[in-house]
Amino acid sequence: MVQEDVPDAATIDEAAEDDKVAEDLADDIPGIPVTITEQKSQPGAVFVLERASLEVAKVGKTYQILNSEDHANFLMKHKKNPADYRPDIVHQALLMILDSPLNKAGRIRSVYVKTEKGVLFEVKPHVRIPRTYKRFAGIMLQLLQKLSISAAGKRDKLFRVVKNPVTQYLPLNSRKIGFSFSSEKLVDIQKYVDAVKDDSNFVFVVGAMAHGKVDDEIVEDYISISGYPLSAAWCIARICQGLQHKWSVL
Repeated sequence: MVQEDVPDAATIDEAAEDDKVAEDLADDIPGIPVTITEQKSQPGAVFVLERASLEVAKVGKTYQILNSEDHANFLMKHKKNPADYRPDIVHQALLMILDSPLNKAGRIRSVYVKTEKGVLFEVKPHVRIPRTYKRFAGIMLQLLQKLSISAAGKRDKLFRVVKNPVTQYLPLNSRKIGFSFSSEKLVDIQKYVDAVKDDSNFVFVVGAMAHGKVDDEIVEDYISISGYPLSAAWCIARICQGLQHKWSVL
């Protein structure tokens, strides 16, 4: 079996209950500038990225986030399919969300990521995700080991592991939407979001894995927004574009 440095979801949930523990484990990461623009009086959007491949293993003498490019031999040795190990997918998805005009206008309320192992963590909308995968992987490794990462010189947690389930953090007045190419409900995303009441919040559940389907327990409506398979990042780009038009964000 792959030797992991990440406790299971239940263990992390127990640790996350004690905020003092999280404070003690918080680590300052330099080089992530923080800018905050919020419009909480207006409807917003929450993104939940499901089944992210962020698995930690000891490779040689160091712990690393496993990926198909650098660890193919290691994964095959442990009888795992390298194609399933794509942490770059969640990296690209987060870049698309946090770099969007929608987020810069303060309309992204929160972002949650749930890993294949069931670990749930929050990403603050005002964080600037590292541009390179290598640096992103280093931050994810530190997060999964220490449970939180703070802004440089501050106690503001940019990333933090939180208790499951994600439903307890979602706005009450919200439309919870899942995306799947296999869904029989093919829609024009612009028309779809325009039809939702103007005072409603949106929760978008997007798969951050190479293959498979997102968790349907929190989804009220499964839709497909293209006649072709889309990457998570492209799916998010279309969602953001639709909301930007609905909310007049240029």
